[in-house]
Amino acid sequence: MEESKLISAESVTEGHPDKLCDQIADAILDDMLRQDSHAHVAVEVCACVGQFVVFGEVRGEVYTDIPGIVRKVVREVGYNSSSVGLDADSCGVMVSLTEQSAEINQGVSRLDLESESLASKEERYKSQGAGDQGVMFGYASDETDTYMPLPIYLAHQLAQRLAYVRKSGIVPNLRPDGKTQVTIEYNENLEPTRLDTVLISTQHNPSVSVDWLREQLVKNVVEPVLSKVLENRVDYSDYRMLVNPTGSFVLGGPAADSGLTGRKIIVDTYGGAAHHGGGAFSGKDPSKVDRSAAYAARWVAKNLVAAGLAHKVEVQVAYAIGMADPVSINVETFGTEANGITRSDISKIVRKVFDLRPAAIIDELDLLRPIYSKTSAYGHFGRTDVEFPWEELNRVEQIKNEVKSLKN
Repeated sequence: MEESKLISAESVTEGHPDKLCDQIADAILDDMLRQDSHAHVAVEVCACVGQFVVFGEVRGEVYTDIPGIVRKVVREVGYNSSSVGLDADSCGVMVSLTEQSAEINQGVSRLDLESESLASKEERYKSQGAGDQGVMFGYASDETDTYMPLPIYLAHQLAQRLAYVRKSGIVPNLRPDGKTQVTIEYNENLEPTRLDTVLISTQHNPSVSVDWLREQLVKNVVEPVLSKVLENRVDYSDYRMLVNPTGSFVLGGPAADSGLTGRKIIVDTYGGAAHHGGGAFSGKDPSKVDRSAAYAARWVAKNLVAAGLAHKVEVQVAYAIGMADPVSINVETFGTEANGITRSDISKIVRKVFDLRPAAIIDELDLLRPIYSKTSAYGHFGRTDVEFPWEELNRVEQIKNEVKSLKN
């Protein structure tokens, strides 16, 4: 029998330099999708001291005020003065966007060009290939009401609360950059039982002490979140609390660390509880299966767990560029499948219930909309503050019916 183990996950606030870049990339994507829902967009952002560079590839009928979007996002996050390390009104913005390669475009744009004349959905779904090769993963667990692993869910809740108390003035003297991390003890059955450690590192004004900061954060961030998330779930009566372990944290954001789109892919997903194919999300339109297929894999996994087929599910799906059908679909249940159900049964059900061709995913999840800015901080999955179509439990009954048909 396995012994208990400690499992950790981290989150970051919207003021973290990497997350700032993610938010800018998705704000640009959303602006382009408002103008042309079939625009092909692959935008990257990097940040350094007082400077942003926006680069990538775009194909579509769009005109976007990129410097204006960059400044708007930076300002809304809270970087509005050189005293905090970055001023939205005076930061530099360089733009280098080129047209998407015709060779890449030819395999994925046939749906866009011919959708009006194609006779059926089936023909359209066959027509659009994946925007690139790659392997994507989706995961769900019944250890929380959001079907997310508890460590990453709790870390996100703390990070969101940290940003809220800063913006609302509940805790004064905070600055935008920050990170959270939690450690949960799991028993031999891999069930969460106890909160072991909470870590918060947050940028602040030079006038405050770490002791004052600790007192404020425990009272206004940690205690409200723990009582909401962990009450009647795990023991949090005796945990270790760490605040800014190295001391002061005055200089933050891009002034302290450079930022880049796509460097927080574990924060964006499951906190390390599941595999990751390596492809980032932000700045990519849904023709890129890095994004759309990862969302679909989460949708599949969540509905399987909600239907009671397993306590934990990880779905892997892989594609070849220009080809519509996935080259492989694999379902892992970690030995938690329900009595009388095999992994082979679950795989068969997935193929019957879910169409994982790129165009089908885009239709089923209604992805050709400017919805991506909301995903770019505090996780793409398991959110309670916004609604995403890949979080809907709209295939549970169909899955249950397929289980019944297998047994008949």
